[in-house]
Amino acid sequence: MQVIETLAEGLKREIKVVIPAKDMEDKMNERLADVKDKVRINGFRPGKVPAAHLKKVYGKSIMADLVNEIVREQPAAILSSRGEKSATQPEIAMTEDKDEADKILAAQQDFEFTLSYEVLPPIELKSVKGIKVTREVIDISDDEVNEQVLKVAESARAYETKTGKAANGDRITMDYVGKVDGEAFEGGTDQGAELVLGSGRFIPGFEDQLVGVKAGDEKTITVTFPADYPAKNLAGKEATFDVTVKDVAAPGAVEINDELASKLGIESADRLKEIVRGQIESQYGSLTRQKLKRQILDQLDEMYKFETPNSLVDAEYNGIWSQVNNDLAQSGKTFEDEDTTEEKAREEYKTLAERRVRLGLVLSEIGEKAGVEVSEDEMQRAIYDQLRQYPGQEKQILEFFRSQPGAAASIRAPIFEEKVIDHLLTEIDVTDKKVTKEELLAEEEGEAKAETKKAAPKKKAAAKAEAAEAGEGEEAAPKKKAAPKKKAADESAE
Repeated sequence: MQVIETLAEGLKREIKVVIPAKDMEDKMNERLADVKDKVRINGFRPGKVPAAHLKKVYGKSIMADLVNEIVREQPAAILSSRGEKSATQPEIAMTEDKDEADKILAAQQDFEFTLSYEVLPPIELKSVKGIKVTREVIDISDDEVNEQVLKVAESARAYETKTGKAANGDRITMDYVGKVDGEAFEGGTDQGAELVLGSGRFIPGFEDQLVGVKAGDEKTITVTFPADYPAKNLAGKEATFDVTVKDVAAPGAVEINDELASKLGIESADRLKEIVRGQIESQYGSLTRQKLKRQILDQLDEMYKFETPNSLVDAEYNGIWSQVNNDLAQSGKTFEDEDTTEEKAREEYKTLAERRVRLGLVLSEIGEKAGVEVSEDEMQRAIYDQLRQYPGQEKQILEFFRSQPGAAASIRAPIFEEKVIDHLLTEIDVTDKKVTKEELLAEEEGEAKAETKKAAPKKKAAAKAEAAEAGEGEEAAPKKKAAPKKKAADESAE
């Protein structure tokens, strides 16, 4: 087998592989000899089939199997022998001419194919001793814990039907039909909907007009959707809702005690407070971690400047750009609405994609040199977390992970990355700084605002991409309900 390098330009490589027809024929004859005693052909005793006849019957199929094996197994072996790692799966090109293909299968012509790929750039790791980061930490007060416990209690409070008029704080049960220009719109109808007046869940003006209604009342409410409402077909439009009140219920008293905890499946009020404190600590800890990680990544980004494989950058960019366009379509906005142009946005997202690929390669190299590994238990826990998000679809998801090698890699990658960050935190200079809740959140908001000004809908798609670098999840920002429920317009807009 001849391996000839035909292109070495930057990270791009092209390899021509030639396997002489004689070698292919020898391999085929070996396979034919193996099956000679196993095949059954009418007119011949077992093991007595002439080689020429055996070749005529099985030759082409065996050669086809050989070709498939070679293109499946040799690329990895060739790259290994060259000491190279391909950024993505190498592209394999073979002849598409039928006559040539037939000659190859008949061992009358050399078998040739071409490998095209980009190599991962060599990365010479630098000392991280100069990296200095500040870890912001806050003390959680009893008042904040009690405030959150009170919210839990309010969400679990009981309501009791009343005969009087509905007031703010009361819960009403209703049927409604929403209309625009006299026509009911898709998703604008619901039955048995529950709403606590004054909660601000529905669009402005809706709840106010229900104050004073009684069970059995029928009322038409007129409201105007906000101009920036996500569903473009409703934004800025006046709508009416024909409401039938089915029930009015007054809220019960809110008491934080063992009885409340028992309703929530918790053994005591003290244990409830412990759980709430833990959740708050986790939330703030996540924020602290995000900001800490961003500091590390920013400094690594300054330390390493090298050419990145276009194939990886393009894949990263295409993912970001697809999300950008989905967000724009859902919001009904354009790049001009976000004070930028498509050209400028593309440039920024391409730069972001390059940064993420470069940092990913650096972290991978650091982790490999440090012996960072993702255990089977960690993978199983991560997959289980995925299963919990899609109840009823567990079998399909498990099958997906089994059948798609890349799916498991997508689960492993973020776990590996976080473990590399953990490793770096043991190597770099970390200074703890006590801050208030307001300081922690105010700085994060400032970063978000600055990010918003950078490019178009970066506050959604690309912001998610950069946030992912820092380990951030998608935030569920409070939204006004649709018309009035989320299915009242476009659920995806919610």
